[in-house]
Amino acid sequence: MPNRLDLPAGFRWGVSTAAYQIEGAVEEDGRGPSVWDLFVERPGAVKDGHTGRVACDHYHRYREDVELMRGLGLDGYRFSIAWPRVRPTGAGAVNIGGLDFYDRLVDELLGAGITPLPTLFHWDLPQALEDGGGWLARDTAYRFAEYAEIVVDRLGDRVPAWITLNEPFVHMVFGYALGIHAPGHALMLDALPAAHHQLLGHGLAAAVLRERGHEVLIANNLTPVWPASEKPQDVAAAAAYDALHNRLFTDPLLLGRYPDLSAYGVGDDLGGSVRPGDLELITAPGLDGLGVNYYNPTRIAAPTEPDGLPFAEAEIEGVPRTAFGWPVVPDGLRELLVGLRERYGSALPPITITENGCSVTDEPAPDGTVHDQPRIDYLAGHLDALAAAIARGVDVRGYYTWSLIDNFEWAEGYHQRFGLVHVDFETQKRTPKASYAWYRDLIAAHRARPAGKSCGGPMGAPRIGLG
Repeated sequence: MPNRLDLPAGFRWGVSTAAYQIEGAVEEDGRGPSVWDLFVERPGAVKDGHTGRVACDHYHRYREDVELMRGLGLDGYRFSIAWPRVRPTGAGAVNIGGLDFYDRLVDELLGAGITPLPTLFHWDLPQALEDGGGWLARDTAYRFAEYAEIVVDRLGDRVPAWITLNEPFVHMVFGYALGIHAPGHALMLDALPAAHHQLLGHGLAAAVLRERGHEVLIANNLTPVWPASEKPQDVAAAAAYDALHNRLFTDPLLLGRYPDLSAYGVGDDLGGSVRPGDLELITAPGLDGLGVNYYNPTRIAAPTEPDGLPFAEAEIEGVPRTAFGWPVVPDGLRELLVGLRERYGSALPPITITENGCSVTDEPAPDGTVHDQPRIDYLAGHLDALAAAIARGVDVRGYYTWSLIDNFEWAEGYHQRFGLVHVDFETQKRTPKASYAWYRDLIAAHRARPAGKSCGGPMGAPRIGLG
């Protein structure tokens, strides 16, 4: 059985964060309001009324955070750029002060020997665009491409690879279908235009990046889907859920078509959102890599409630749980990756694990140390599963754990801690946890191995952004 040290030479190690979850400074240097700035003000929207106004104060403490990354010996840092910091209303004037911050951050990373891997959109849509329809409006896709051009023209001389969107599935479902994330709409299946317009925005932005010679990725949350039983109705329900969660945002990119959504009463035009030529725009730029965010499998049964959905989520029993209550199934990562290769074959680009991690209830001990053995066990198990997938022939180029530091965890506020570094949100003191030292030592041990199979691009040539 391969283990985490069997990962190929040249494999890239990193950590991930997101702008609204760590930056704070929501009203500084010309930043405009995002959908999250308004959403957190709704009574009951976020536990205990927590907001991201200060978060981890990364906007002022980014040098300290980069020094923590240097201490880990990372190859790369995946972060997101706040659209409302760059273009406060989503269109119109560019905010140079916002671009200056990311300029400083990129230079600080490069000075530490760390390659920046920016995500252009991680859910913080400018509120002015949401007022015009948000991702339900086709126009937002074109504004996204304009924003991408502004950012790449400023940072592209030092940033080789870009992620366009983070988890468009989760943003559509939680933000537009269920209303538990910003912008807080509960539209159920009427949220599907937000899927197509995000993908259209990806295609338009990817064309801009490609034209300037950059590598392009997209990152989505993917999950193995398990039928609750072998009964035909459970198997059919699982297939319907797989089409929505996994295939809706992957088939158009890799196969040039939407999956069969007839179980939802929806045709391949997603209720009229898809126009002639759209799928060509989505597919044509191509992908240099697919970002995979993995946390757990999903068990699905036939529906029992008349809510119009052709599936119902079922409990996964007999496995450990994170502090968030998510099932811990490391081998699900191997299953997912091997399944992607089997489904898409030669159309599947190299994969980077862009998020994987867990929430642990961890606080400093009396001596100031933070012991988070459950997180170490979680990461070790998932990296072993990743090594097993690579041994099965899946081309995986890197692993970015979520997250560098404890942060604002969306509707959970500050109640869920995912970081390798503990943050005291009152004082902003950073304390590396036991998992920080474990990850640092793992990276060093991997690099110290005798040279083996390399991780590269076509014909074995190394790729700057992907490893």
